[in-house]
Amino acid sequence: MSRIAKKPITFPSGVEASLNNQTLLIKGNKGQLEQNIHADVEVSLTDNTLTFAPRTKDAMAMAGTMRAIVSNMVQGVSDGFEKKLDLVGVGYRAQIDGKNLNLTLGFSHPIVFNIPDGISIETPVQTEILIKGINKQQVGQVAANIRAFRPPEPYKGKGVKYSDEIIIRKEAKKK
Repeated sequence: MSRIAKKPITFPSGVEASLNNQTLLIKGNKGQLEQNIHADVEVSLTDNTLTFAPRTKDAMAMAGTMRAIVSNMVQGVSDGFEKKLDLVGVGYRAQIDGKNLNLTLGFSHPIVFNIPDGISIETPVQTEILIKGINKQQVGQVAANIRAFRPPEPYKGKGVKYSDEIIIRKEAKKK
């Protein structure tokens, strides 16, 4: 049984919500997000608080999932989300060119990644990529797509890795 769904969501200052049938719209100082609420979940908006309840006995897990998604939306429109990637390897670098991210990752050709709408990418140093946005799922997916171009390998640790990722190194073959 989900205990997450029982916890109400209170909005910080500057965040507003409106509920129209099963569509929830959340506005904040960073932007606005919209989410369709599952049919088995009942949402009530009173004053500055959102509460979630399952409509059937089997929908408790879905109520918890909807509550977590909406909580991430509230955090996104008020503070935003960011992921940091590190490029490890000789000659590995990244640079922004308009709406494209140019990556040099040791291949015979450069990789051009088109930055989607709603996402901003910065490269404070040539070996760091900072991905920012208000949608947690989209920020994580863009970071995973960039990491997939050259995931870190276990022998030398070269590749694109999350800044907090720990790569377990393997011992090289012995003679």
